[in-house]
Amino acid sequence: MTKNGRWYLALALASMVLAGCSSRSAPAPVESRGSTGTANRPADTGGSRAPVVNAGDSKPQSRPLNSGDPRPQTHQVSKGDTLYSIALEYGFDYRELASWNQLGDVNVIRIGQVLRLTPPGGEGGMVTRPLDSAPSIEVIEGPKAVRLPYSEQALAQMKAADSKPLPTKPNVPAKPADTKPADTKPTDPKPADGKPADSKPDDKPAKTNPPGEDDENLAWQWPAQGKVLRGFNEASQAKGIDVGGSKGAAVMAAEGGKVVYAGSNLRGYGKFVIIKHNKLFLSVYAHNDKLLVKEGQQVNKGQKIAEMGDSEADQVKLHFEIRRYGKPVDPQKLLPAN
Repeated sequence: MTKNGRWYLALALASMVLAGCSSRSAPAPVESRGSTGTANRPADTGGSRAPVVNAGDSKPQSRPLNSGDPRPQTHQVSKGDTLYSIALEYGFDYRELASWNQLGDVNVIRIGQVLRLTPPGGEGGMVTRPLDSAPSIEVIEGPKAVRLPYSEQALAQMKAADSKPLPTKPNVPAKPADTKPADTKPTDPKPADGKPADSKPDDKPAKTNPPGEDDENLAWQWPAQGKVLRGFNEASQAKGIDVGGSKGAAVMAAEGGKVVYAGSNLRGYGKFVIIKHNKLFLSVYAHNDKLLVKEGQQVNKGQKIAEMGDSEADQVKLHFEIRRYGKPVDPQKLLPAN
């Protein structure tokens, strides 16, 4: 190599060294931390922020269940409340409230406790259901192909397999038809007039169809025969009417429905019965001497459910209430003219 060539080579190497020294990698990001040890948050980019949830807010929700139902979604227990009084106040079965709130003992609730008035997954909640099962696919396994090296023996095996007949199912004779003679029972003879021989009058009221769940116009009837001693006046805590009578007189269901309470666990009502007729209405029958129905029993309109008495009352009478969504209404505006 000439002297000039070596000089140019040295100059090129020096340029490469200088270029490598001048290039620097970008510095690593520095994370600034505050006194608490948490990383500083990035600057707000103008996007939407997550809502702040106050976990300590346990106030009962006063939003109604739906547009037609004025009841709140929750109730906060106060002094003097019982599960029975809360259920009556809002028009529920006390056992429903116990189930919705997972209460092991219906007689134990705490002041300040918030009770839900809706079923889990019901109004205002999420309803979950299992996924629809995928249709089953039948997998048919056929004979697997096997690749064999060519040989006289392999060729003979293939020819033997091709000439082997396929298996067939044996013919099964058809099952003869059942020739059993029809069962003919003798019919009971009837009298000439067409009426049954032993016809006795039925003391029970005729079975009627239960009211619709959202039916506003129920066919009410008077629960007892007697004079109205006191009318409805919600301002003076007269939440129903009092009907006079004699001890042991029949107390009848004013409409068909389900008995959701029968007992004496609510002060001021004595021995009483509550019948729930649909989602809107229930009726109350108080101060009885004897109860003739049990909780969970379905009753018909006009069926005798109790006997009139004076339990927790100053005289023999029936205290009768009609409640819509738990709120007392004037029974005389719904009952037929007496």
